[in-house]
Amino acid sequence: MTEVLVTGAAGKTGRAVTKALVCRGARVRCAVRPGSSTPIHEDAAARRVPVDLATGEGLGVALAGVDAVYVIAPNVNAREVEMVRHIADAAVAAGIPRVVYHSVMHPDDTAMPHHLRKHEAEKLLREKPFGLTILRPAAYHQNLRPAALAGEIAVPYSLDVPFTNVDLDDIAQVAATAVLTRELDHAAYDLAGPQELSVRELAAIAADVLGRPVRATQISREEWLAGPGAALAPQPRADLLAMFTAYDREGFAGDSTILPRLLGGAPSTWENVLSVA
Repeated sequence: MTEVLVTGAAGKTGRAVTKALVCRGARVRCAVRPGSSTPIHEDAAARRVPVDLATGEGLGVALAGVDAVYVIAPNVNAREVEMVRHIADAAVAAGIPRVVYHSVMHPDDTAMPHHLRKHEAEKLLREKPFGLTILRPAAYHQNLRPAALAGEIAVPYSLDVPFTNVDLDDIAQVAATAVLTRELDHAAYDLAGPQELSVRELAAIAADVLGRPVRATQISREEWLAGPGAALAPQPRADLLAMFTAYDREGFAGDSTILPRLLGGAPSTWENVLSVA
């Protein structure tokens, strides 16, 4: 049975990837911050291991005997490159043959600093001797689903620019394939969803699917700073403001032809994601 270490395992991406791996017969070591009580995907084949990505503490023990590592860094983290370096060095020391890195679509976009950090992390991983696969997903449908279900999608950027949002569960299936097979080795893949839709169109579709009004609202940066952005540290707050500016200019859309090939079938649509119980 394949044994996999998943970093960032307590986040929504980590939980989805862990579930996909377990469903395909893997055992998963779920790396979480020391002392964290945040839930992981609950399964007999998944267990928590304490790892401090900021220092690398715990990586040696967590990696001992595993067959592959799925690398997820904390979201919009200024130390991502340093964290990925800790993982890469420990993986080399442990003789890990395969690493899969969860990057982002358009990692070289100079308008978004947190994307550029992933670009730098990709470069350092390529210099290591292990087999490497890089997955570059678009924004998740799941980021907007709760707002749509609540009746209003409020965002601090244009309602009319295009997005190719993607289902997180589809990303998790591709991640499991990358970890457990050799099919996606030695390459990087942009993972965009099958529809190019603006926030205004996402809201209109949600209203049709749910059978009730769903508004699309553009809020000001000041409203965002006073609301969702208020609890953030200065660095991620600045990174997200830069992202909103980039979204205002051109949205966040990518090549929708790659994901169906990797899945071996049609990706989930926004309608599909909204219809899940």
